[in-house]
Amino acid sequence: MSLAETAGKIDGAFSSIPIIDLSKCDTPEGRLATAYEIRDACMRVGFFYIRNHGIPQIYLNNVLDAMQKFFNLPIATKMKLHHKIVANFKGYTPPLDGNIDFDHEKGDFHEGFDFGFEEIEGKTNNEARSYDSAMAGGNVWPQDDCPEFREACLGYYHAAMNVGKILYPLFALALELPEAYFDDKTKNSAAVMRVLHYPSRNEHPELSEDTPGIGAHSEYLCFTVLWQLPDVQGLQIMNSDKEWINAPPMEDTLVVNIGDQLALWTNDIFKSTVHRAIINESGKERYSIPIFFGTDYHVNIEPIPSCVSADRPAKFTSINAGEYVKKRLTESYYTT
Repeated sequence: MSLAETAGKIDGAFSSIPIIDLSKCDTPEGRLATAYEIRDACMRVGFFYIRNHGIPQIYLNNVLDAMQKFFNLPIATKMKLHHKIVANFKGYTPPLDGNIDFDHEKGDFHEGFDFGFEEIEGKTNNEARSYDSAMAGGNVWPQDDCPEFREACLGYYHAAMNVGKILYPLFALALELPEAYFDDKTKNSAAVMRVLHYPSRNEHPELSEDTPGIGAHSEYLCFTVLWQLPDVQGLQIMNSDKEWINAPPMEDTLVVNIGDQLALWTNDIFKSTVHRAIINESGKERYSIPIFFGTDYHVNIEPIPSCVSADRPAKFTSINAGEYVKKRLTESYYTT
């Protein structure tokens, strides 16, 4: 049965999120078995947890410590790096600054900091940046106010990039394509990382309980790898019955979810599932770190032939990856 035929028989009324162990990926047989697990998860849920992801704990400890220090700075200090000061959506986002869910009039109650690829030891002429197209521009950092922030964030970023390098070939195998299929489309990192802080609502009684942490949305790029602070629930995923399913933090795991670019490539066979973060009612501070993996910004995306059939014609026309991401970000932060 073809991918397109299988997709028509999938039940998306899931009630839990699969857990996939990456420890088998050191052999061809193990990679293929893991790819089949990923295919099932991507077609039914669009989300899955991964174990044995390979990111050393020291990178998580360092970046969490740096995040807490940065987000504890005075708001006026953080606003010096407000993302609207620069042209590429990088830098600081204060609470209620964005609204990702157009059906919800309230802003998103979190604060964040966004950045893209950068060598830890900076280079003056970085070839990768010439491909950034619509998303071109350098990162900004709180060098004087939180000097350890840059190195801690980039340390985790580069460790997480290795997870992406493991997953791209697995997605290719899951789609019955050669393992190297995405190699020429991801030569220069289009990965964007956010560090996020969800303040406790207990300290903000003016907010109503239906104010979202992040409103309902799908992701813009190919896939996201998310770390969540243990013991503080926030992420919820919508199934095909329009029910919100919790995706709680699980020790020693990361969450992976499919984004719009991979859904476009697969003609919606892989699901870019709507999800949200609820307002933080835990009484604790909540932190999370998503890193968004996309194709190079100059690449044009259109449905893969194996994902198209007479009964499942192409749902999408070709679209430039960078322009699509810029459009979605502009809608989130500049549409009123």
